[in-house]
Order: sequence, then C-alpha cells, then structure tokens
Amino acid sequence: MKVQDEARRRWDSVAKPLHSLGLLEDLVVRIAGVQGTENVCIDRRCALVFCGDHGVVRQGVTQTDSSVTALVAKAIGEGTGNINLMAAEAHTDVVAVDMGMLEPVPGTVDRHAGRGTADMTEGPAMTREQAEKAIRAGMEQMKELHEQGYRIAVIGEMGIGNTTAASAVSAVLLGLDPEKVTGRGAGLSDAGLKRKISAIRKAIQVNKPDAGDAVDVLAKVGGFELAGMAGAYLGGLKYHIPTIPDGMIPMVSALTAARINPDVTQSILPGTVSKEPADRLIMQALDMEPVIHAQTALGEGTGGVLLLPLLDMVLRVYNGPHTFSNLGMDAYTPQEGKI
Repeated sequence: MKVQDEARRRWDSVAKPLHSLGLLEDLVVRIAGVQGTENVCIDRRCALVFCGDHGVVRQGVTQTDSSVTALVAKAIGEGTGNINLMAAEAHTDVVAVDMGMLEPVPGTVDRHAGRGTADMTEGPAMTREQAEKAIRAGMEQMKELHEQGYRIAVIGEMGIGNTTAASAVSAVLLGLDPEKVTGRGAGLSDAGLKRKISAIRKAIQVNKPDAGDAVDVLAKVGGFELAGMAGAYLGGLKYHIPTIPDGMIPMVSALTAARINPDVTQSILPGTVSKEPADRLIMQALDMEPVIHAQTALGEGTGGVLLLPLLDMVLRVYNGPHTFSNLGMDAYTPQEGKI
C-alpha cells in the first residue's frame, strides 16, 4: 500500500481541487499498486480476446449458430475485427486466443482445452481437468505478455452462447435466480430470452454446481474462454499487469477468479459496465465502481479499450508539471465539517 500512498500524494500535489478527477484518479492509484511503482506506465497495452464455443447453443439460446465464433475470431486474427479498429485508435495490440473453438482458426493463439463445450443442459460443460487446464492457459498468456513488456491488458471474449454460460456461472456464484442475472445477449426476442433462462435453470438443476468451488462451477456450467479469462486475471495479479474487463462475460470470469483468490480484485480496473444485468450485480459484489456507463454489449474487448484513452489523458496530468509547487501556490488541504 506504500506505493499507492505515494501515488495519492502525487495526485494531491497537482494544482487542482483534491480528487477532482474522481474515479480516474483511483484507477491510476490502483495501477501504481499493481505495477509496484508510482511512476505509472501503460505505454505497451494489449487486448486479449479469448474465444470458445458452447454446446448449449443447441437449445436455441442464441440468434446465430456457432459458426459465427470462428468467423469473428478469423477477422480479429486478420486485424479487421471491431476490436482491431477500436484498439488501433487506442494504440493497443490485439491477440485472439483459441480457448476452445470447434475448429482451429488461423491467426489465433492455440491454447485450447477442448473443442467446444458439451451441452450443459445434459451434463457438465467440461471436465474439471479441462477447466483447470484452461485457467492455467490464461495465466500462461499473461506470463507471455509480461515477458513481451506489456504494462496493461484488456480482457475480452468471443463465443456464441457464452452469455448463457456466463449467466449460469453468475447465478450460481451470486446465489441468485437465473432470471435476475440473464439478459438478451446479442438481441434475443422475448421467446429466446425465456429459452435461455430455462436452459440455465435446467443446467444448474442437472449439474448441481458447488457455489463454494469456483472451478467446479466453471466446469459444470461455464466455458473454455470463461476459464481462460479467469486465469488471465490471476496471471495479471501474479505478473503485475493491471487488467480491464470488457463487460459482463469478462466480469463473470473476474468474479470466478476472485472466488479462487480474493486478492485478484486489486489488479482489476472496472472500466465499463454493460447493459447485461449480471454485470452491475457483479460490480456490486466486488465493490467496484465502473467509469464508463455507455450500455455497450459488443464484446471482443471493445468496451475495455474505451478506458485506455481516458487513462492516457489523466496520466498526462498525473505526470505533468502543473503542480502547486511549480506554480507557487498553496496546496489544497482536506476540509472537515460543513461549509
């Protein structure tokens, strides 16, 4: 916490009202704690897009079939996806990671723990061994970023059917009825939403995941990319790389990682909150306050990269010469009581 105290003191030396950049100041202080230095640096950044397919798609819980996962992953690998275009504006590299798509996709990093999950309404989505392998793979991906000199990472995903799996995981871990945490995903109709909620209820009833064992929950009602992202957060903590979740599905993985190691929340930056109901509920459970409220739901890491230009701007102030000392001004001091 000493480093964070130093970062807070640096903020307080800037010629402006105390904490007047609000949550953005808090994020800079958090980054300092993760990186272990008040000299915060995010000049090398990467958006990781974890990809996987889901057997539960067969239950009619999505608008499209699983072939779309590979098509989008291929575009990301080729540099033409939505995330690539947005990341380029934020000077951010993009890496697509195959955690468990039905088939290999050129241009993606192969870390698959299986080739698509099983239909979780009929039995476990994967074995416990596969879930553990996927978690380790996510950690290895962060180790690789560390070795390549990256200083911050956006955690995103792509996988048709993964909002269904993520909603199931969140329902179990939060102890809530599936209806409370389940949204329309990529635009489901009322009938589609009912099928989705019904499939989640059935999956939980059939598999009886243990809410006290996050890996068991991932294995029974989760997905390969969800497990990979959970590993990425754990790796971010281990390798001192702050992570930015992109919306509800990566936040479900953040919650899962926090159940494995509660310290992981120290390295997670709550950038954006999506319009999926589980997202805000998880933020509340983890005591996080998002900076961006834009009702995004695109995925791929797109909401996460939105935070990076904001951090760039406030870091110019944090690292700049506009201090009370340089201006010959008396510093602001905290005021107690009513004005």
